[in-house]
Formats: sequence, structure tokens, C-alpha cells
Amino acid sequence: MSAPMQEEMASRPRGMSSIKEALGSWGDIRQLLRGGDQGAIVPVVIPKDGRGLRWLTLVWIALWAFLSAGIATTTDADWAMVPLLLLGVLSLAGAALWWWRSSIIEIEEGTVGVLTKFGAISGPGLTPGRHYLWHPWARVAYVVDVTTEIPYNAPVLACPTHENVPLKSIEFFLKFRIVDALQFVQRIGAGNFDLVLSNSVQDAIRQRSRQVRTEQAYDLRGSDVQDMQDLLNRQLARYGVQIMGCNIPDVQLPTQYRQHISTRERVAKELQAYEKEWDLTRKRRVDTLLMDIERSKKVRDAKVVEVNASLNQARKDVAQMLEEQETEAQKVKYEIETRGRTNLVAAQGEARAQEQLATAYRDNRAVLGYELARRRLDVGAQLAQHAPQPVIVQTDGGGSDSSALSTLLLAQMLPRLGEQQSSTRPKPRQVSSETVDTAQQALTDAAKQMIGNRSGGKQG
Repeated sequence: MSAPMQEEMASRPRGMSSIKEALGSWGDIRQLLRGGDQGAIVPVVIPKDGRGLRWLTLVWIALWAFLSAGIATTTDADWAMVPLLLLGVLSLAGAALWWWRSSIIEIEEGTVGVLTKFGAISGPGLTPGRHYLWHPWARVAYVVDVTTEIPYNAPVLACPTHENVPLKSIEFFLKFRIVDALQFVQRIGAGNFDLVLSNSVQDAIRQRSRQVRTEQAYDLRGSDVQDMQDLLNRQLARYGVQIMGCNIPDVQLPTQYRQHISTRERVAKELQAYEKEWDLTRKRRVDTLLMDIERSKKVRDAKVVEVNASLNQARKDVAQMLEEQETEAQKVKYEIETRGRTNLVAAQGEARAQEQLATAYRDNRAVLGYELARRRLDVGAQLAQHAPQPVIVQTDGGGSDSSALSTLLLAQMLPRLGEQQSSTRPKPRQVSSETVDTAQQALTDAAKQMIGNRSGGKQG
């Protein structure tokens, strides 16, 4: 890793992820890709190629043995020809075996091997599995992880808001995957990608924080960052990288503003507590009022029951009183009817007595007529005494004595004449009720007889 990159990583905020490429043997590739190197993310490993051209030594030995065997045939040392030929064959076999074994490479599952020939990338990349590199200058320059979703944490410090208030930090977390290993290796590489990704993330977060007010900064936590993901995908697509997901797990406000926010939260909590207490007090008062209303309703119902009982008692008393009055009325009615029947019986008895008396005096009609006439006169005198006495004032219709003076004199004389008549009127005799009844009966009979006579005369 170059010195500028090391300085850049040293100046990064604490907790920020770093990406780099590592150099390792074929046996360490799995560990480097899965576990990283010294806390850094390693998506690309440069394998150490131990093949080299050391197998050519055996080839040169075989050529020397064959050449020595040829020279031995031309000299007296033909006894060394067979061992030299055997050494040459064994050297060639060892060189072939060494070449075959060193050409075998195995690509891990989920990775892609970038093949180079003479330093240039050749082919689309080696798929996972066993491959044979027969070309002596063919190398696997990079092993790139293309299936793992690599997590990346990028906190941004002193990020200003809409009011230009610098936030203490904004934590940003994303997951990316290398979808094209050749583009990633050719265009950017792991170290440069770390710088590009961190700068892109900081730029996207600063753009988002500029759109948010300071009092709403906490709303960034867990908010929808799909637009930021699309922006990062557009920026990193040419490097063969795709952002799989991202979010903002935490936002830290400045200390002074956080104290202000805590004060506001404390005041809001106190206000909420006061509101709850007021709601509880109001509910308690409402419950008390409802209990009072229910108690008043019960008292009212009791009074209504009492009034209904009193009303029923009054109705009973009135009914009893009416019944008593009706009984008393029936009693009075019965008494009146009894008295009437008694009077009727007495009258009938007297009528029968009078009838018997009339039968007894049938022969002496003159006496009876005289007595009847006398009784009529007595009854008429009694009636005349009680009747009003008319005063007749005769005036000459043709005279001129109808003046106001004559009318006034006549009005003053009339009371005097009335007093004189009342003083000169004889006192009435005391007549018994039986006599009056008899006279009334006689007058009734006489009136009936007169009416009969008149009707008979008209008919004649």
C-alpha cells in the first residue's frame, strides 16, 4: 500500500471501514477473503505464484546427460553412456512432472480468477474449480470475491444541516458486491475503490443532511435512503460494483444542541406528565360528578317513589272519602226516599180519609161546598196577603201632566203609599199545612173541573 493511501486511512474517523487488496499464498486466499487483513476488508487477493522456471533446471540436466552420453559413445568411456541416458530420461520425467504439478490451480467457490499473460489480462476470468495453466507465462494475477455482500461502515463527521449546524456524526452503513471482477480490477482496484466509495458516501450523506433541519436530524435514523442507493449505484456501476442496500443507523447531534434537545425533551416529558396528571384529575372529577349525578338520580328516584306513594295514598284517601260521601249521599237519598214514601203514604192515607169523609158527606153537598168555598177564600186571602200590592196611578192621557215635576212627585209618594198599605194590611191567620194542602188539592180539582167544563162547552 502506498504512503498517501496509508495517510488517508490514518486520517479517517474512528469506526470507518477500509478496503484493500492483499498478497497471499493459495492456501491463505479463503482466510483473507472471509476474515480480512488487520481489520481491513479484502475483496481482492493477489496470489503468490511459486511456479517460476525452476523446472527448466531438470531440462538442462537432461540435455547435458544426453550430450554427455553422445560424447561417451565416441570415446572409450562407453560404460557411462547408459547411466547418462538414464539420468537424462529421469530428468525429463521430473521436469514434466514438475511442470504438470505447477500448472494446476484451484479457484475458490464464489470467486473469479483474473488470468494474465505477459502482464496483460487474458480471457473473461477463471470460474471456480480446477484449472491447468500450461503456458509458462500465464498467471492468476487476482482472485476477486464476486458473491459475498461486503459490509461497509462510513461515519461522516461535521456534516452541516439546512441551518448550517454541523452534526457531530452520521453513521452510514451499506452492503456492496463486485458484479464484474475484470472491470473492478482494470479500472479501479481495491485501494482506490476504498477512497472513491468513502468520498461518494460522504458526498451523498452531506447532500441528504443539507435537506434536513436540525430539529429533525434524528428523523434520519432508519429513514428511506433509496435515492442515495440509486445515486451510489450510478456512480459505481462503471467499476463493476453494485450497492445491495444501505441505511443510516445513528445520528449524533452536537453536544450543546443535544443538551438543548434534552432540555426540550425533558420539558416535553414534564408537559406530557402534567397532561396525564390533568387528564387523571379531570377523569377523577368527571367520575365524581357522575357519581354525584347517579346519587342525585337515586335521590330523585327515591323522592319520585315517595311522591308516587303519597299520590297513591292520596288517591286512596280521596277514593275512600268519595266512597264515604257516596255512602252518605246514598244514606241521605234513602232517607229522602223514605221520608217521601212516608209523606206519600201519609198523603194517601189523608186522601183516603178525605175520600171517606167525602163519601160520608156526599148527601150534604151544600155543607161541603160551603166549607170548600170558605177554605178557598181562606187560601186566596193568604195568597193575597203574601202577593205584592200594585199601585195604580191614573193619569190623563190627553192632559199635559207628564212633566218632570209630576214624575218626581209621583216617585216620592209611591214609597209612602206602600208603607201605608203595609201598615193597614191585616195580619194573616195561621193556617196549618194540612189545610193548605187540602186547599191546593181543592183548587186543583176545581181548575180541572173548569177546564173540563170549558172543553165540554166548546165541543157542544
